[in-house]
Amino acid sequence: MAPYALVVAEDNPKDFEFLKQMVADWEHDCVIEHAPNGLIALELAQAHDEPLIISDIQMPQMNGVEFAKALWESKPKARIVFWSQFKDEMYVRTLAKIVPPETVYGYVLKSSPREKISAAMATVLFDDQCWIDPEVRKVQGLTGHSQTALSDIEYEALIDLSLGLTDNLIAQRRYLSRRGVQSRLNSLYGKLSLDQEQFQSDKVGDAFNLRNRAFSVALRRGLINAFELEHEEEYLQGWLKRYKSGMG
Repeated sequence: MAPYALVVAEDNPKDFEFLKQMVADWEHDCVIEHAPNGLIALELAQAHDEPLIISDIQMPQMNGVEFAKALWESKPKARIVFWSQFKDEMYVRTLAKIVPPETVYGYVLKSSPREKISAAMATVLFDDQCWIDPEVRKVQGLTGHSQTALSDIEYEALIDLSLGLTDNLIAQRRYLSRRGVQSRLNSLYGKLSLDQEQFQSDKVGDAFNLRNRAFSVALRRGLINAFELEHEEEYLQGWLKRYKSGMG
């Protein structure tokens, strides 16, 4: 039987070496095609009818979620095992929206024991079964709860807030009125369970700044992280250049 072609998207040399050694111990003969970022992984995977993939999530140029979305649009039968040190709600939330119906995929945490990682990945790639780490399933439960899960509009508001944009600039960027901006922010505060009145008193007034508090809560929930904010900052700088040139 011909060996399986296995695309491994991983930018960390130590993590890639770990995977290479683990795959070598499998009973299935695999030829690894290494991709240091999502763009190269997409190019390699497109060459196969039903690609088998192990992908990190945080990678340069194109992260693992963006890579999976692009690949699944043309190859919904591609089997992808996401392996990451993060179980952030922002990633789990996005994955839930892009996985095609009946697609087999996995989500494995890098902090798991080697034997668990190996067995989980083999289950997805060769046994045609999904495997999601129990810790990730807990986060999936949170993202599926209507009272706490952020809508796309609320998540957009969170990004704008986290980037430090004023109401005026958010209004310009999102084509909203000032009232529309406030409505989005208030909806976000509600999903994050921020209740200013709970801590308000005549002596001290407002207990905290709602924007700063929202950022803190979102960070702890894993709705945002520094890596993805760097990408969002790049998008913002591009928009600011276009906005300023339009004003000139």
